[in-house]
Amino acid sequence: MTHQLGRHLDHDILSPLPDVRLEKFFTTPFKNAVATAKTCYASTGIVRDEKINLTPDELGHASRDTQIAKSIYEAGHHTTLQHATFQFSLSGVSRQFIWSFLHAHPFYNSEQVSQRYVEVKHENFFVPKLTGEALSVYQAALHTQMSAYRELCRLLTPPAAREFYNRFPARAKQSEKYAKEIQKKSQEVARYVLPVATTAYLYHTVSGLTLLRYYKMMNTFDCPTEQKVVIGKMVELLLEHDENYRLVLESPMELEETPEYKFLLAHHENLTAKVRRSFIDEFDKSLDGKLSRLIDWKANGETVLAASVREVFGLSQNELSDADAIELALNPKLNTELGASLVSTTHSKLSRALVHNHYSFRKKLSHTADSQDQRHRMTPASRPVLAAHFSDEPDFITPELVKLDAASERIYTETMSRSWEAIAKLRRLGVSDEWAMYLLPNAVSVRFTESADLLNLHHKMQMRLCYNAQEEIWRASLDEAMAIRERHPSIGKYLLPPCTIRHIAGIRPTCPEGERYCGVKVWRLELDEYQRTI
Repeated sequence: MTHQLGRHLDHDILSPLPDVRLEKFFTTPFKNAVATAKTCYASTGIVRDEKINLTPDELGHASRDTQIAKSIYEAGHHTTLQHATFQFSLSGVSRQFIWSFLHAHPFYNSEQVSQRYVEVKHENFFVPKLTGEALSVYQAALHTQMSAYRELCRLLTPPAAREFYNRFPARAKQSEKYAKEIQKKSQEVARYVLPVATTAYLYHTVSGLTLLRYYKMMNTFDCPTEQKVVIGKMVELLLEHDENYRLVLESPMELEETPEYKFLLAHHENLTAKVRRSFIDEFDKSLDGKLSRLIDWKANGETVLAASVREVFGLSQNELSDADAIELALNPKLNTELGASLVSTTHSKLSRALVHNHYSFRKKLSHTADSQDQRHRMTPASRPVLAAHFSDEPDFITPELVKLDAASERIYTETMSRSWEAIAKLRRLGVSDEWAMYLLPNAVSVRFTESADLLNLHHKMQMRLCYNAQEEIWRASLDEAMAIRERHPSIGKYLLPPCTIRHIAGIRPTCPEGERYCGVKVWRLELDEYQRTI
């Protein structure tokens, strides 16, 4: 099967080309979009797909249904294009592409291979078609990073074991049984030295509307060439399945047309290493030593929440006080849906009162932690053009486990330095930032602002305050929960991990993780008592 829309860029990639397959789909997706549109105005009931005619009429002109399709699209009535969904399997795509493009918006669903639990192989890297010295530098850097990854997997196993058996003393008697689990703990941290060029495979499901947007925006930062290849193949498969999408398929915006490119080009001479260093210093100083710092919130958050709860029930303040209203909405003993496994709070009239509170955080996470953070699609962020933040000085996050072992920390720091040296050398050789940035390690710092309403933030805290959550994002979430507790104590006291929420609600077992129980009775701890290394 050919993929003409992505083929013309194949020569820019030296590593095996990404494999893109359309796995599941609607049978007649575009006709369905027109049928749903016509149903809105049909006096005789539901309009079925088989009643739609998209072929020219007898005079050679577009059919009435074709005209309707174009008309509603141009008018911006795009919900009709959201009914049909398409499931793709993607293999050999970089973590950089996934972070920068596929997961940088809320309208998708993905299940991808985890670097936390699946060991990375030596051949699993995206390699642009460089030549001569540039290719040698790129490949040598990949070798250095991969060697460090394997060595850290080995070196971090003893400290990971110590931390593990501190939590589970009784398990030390059956160390062979838990060796694999400990190995995964060390592997989870070792992956920080791997480059964002590391490839992955995943299922990725989007609507027809999102595919149209992908195609229009596929030339944007940070990795337009890989995006053109992968999205080109996705849209080629879409058109092979239903060529009617050509009726509304817009031409891609060229990179040079984007506002980000125009600004960076216009200010290129002023965007020096000194300027970027100044930005980094200013941003980090504003964090006040935290990974995530609360920078904005609704001053009357508690009052508005309480009033919103009363509105649900048609009560005045005399019948339901502010304190009781907030308890009714946030105490899982009273609002039992907060502790349920199926998150149905957006369908609850009471829980929807939580959407009025809003919080903004300034954050600094590693690329790998932010890749998990962005999976919470209802807590969106304004993430950067990664090359615009690049500093010639190594700029990275160090996991706590690495700090416990001197040999590991030495290898870790040396690998960071060598990664930055390789990137700087590639740039001096004239290699574009697009290609050079693929060598950035998973540990590279990503700085951004993230905002969320309380309803969706509550769910995120519930997932990420769990001791099984990745350690770095757990620390950032703890910063956020503590900050909200300080500003809005009656709200913040209920931003808790799942076990504590279930404990308050009286749901058993208290820990929902079963065999994955973290080993700590977190529900007995206050937030300021939380501490962990793995």
